[in-house]
Amino acid sequence: MNGDALAHTLLGVLVLVAIATGVLLAARASAPWAPAAAIARGVLQLAAISLVLTGVIRSPVLIGLALGVMFSVAVVTSARRLGGFRSMALPVAVSMASGILVTGVVVFGTGAIELSPRYALAVGGIVIGNAMSIATIAGRRFRELVDDRWDEVEGWLALGAAPRRATTDLVRRAVSAALIPTVDQTKTTGLVTLPGAFVGAVFGGVSPLEAGRFQIVVLAAIMATGSVTAVLLTRWLAPVQTRPDPAGGR
Repeated sequence: MNGDALAHTLLGVLVLVAIATGVLLAARASAPWAPAAAIARGVLQLAAISLVLTGVIRSPVLIGLALGVMFSVAVVTSARRLGGFRSMALPVAVSMASGILVTGVVVFGTGAIELSPRYALAVGGIVIGNAMSIATIAGRRFRELVDDRWDEVEGWLALGAAPRRATTDLVRRAVSAALIPTVDQTKTTGLVTLPGAFVGAVFGGVSPLEAGRFQIVVLAAIMATGSVTAVLLTRWLAPVQTRPDPAGGR
């Protein structure tokens, strides 16, 4: 990247961050500086990972370590959003790992995508990131539903229903809500959105047909991983006996 391109990139990012922050300040949002902080952190992390990947892209062992770091950070991030690392790390880690492993076995085992270090890193990074988001949405939505409909849950418990039975309907609703962004993105791919993996592959010289094949496999992988993650996590949280904190975590 030459100096001019870097300068233009920096200018564009700063203007976009200023717009986001200004709008949130004008609306008196609770965390108006969050977008700016997130972008700054993202820049540092992408710069670091770019330097690291330059040296590890062909090493299966180092790719495995990189994916392990990604997964660990994803678990910590989601667990904190759901009420704290100590209480939520295990449910989040098991749920995400189950979805990711099942999907990985299918994607690479069937030959849908070649098992190579670069593809393992690309698919793994995308799937882990989406699993994290879906786990967070599923867990938070479940807690919000339990809080909103606590009288109903308490009524079931008073009638002698098992805690898991008292929240069966809420589990279904939370899973559906968590998958809405993924379902909508998948339905509108090519019409409303052009996914990053597709665009990046095309810009990298891959034919549009090959890029489309890769992208549809990735979308299916995200859907499968998210479904397994959301179902397992909400079922893990389902046996509720006391009213939860709907916010879960910050």
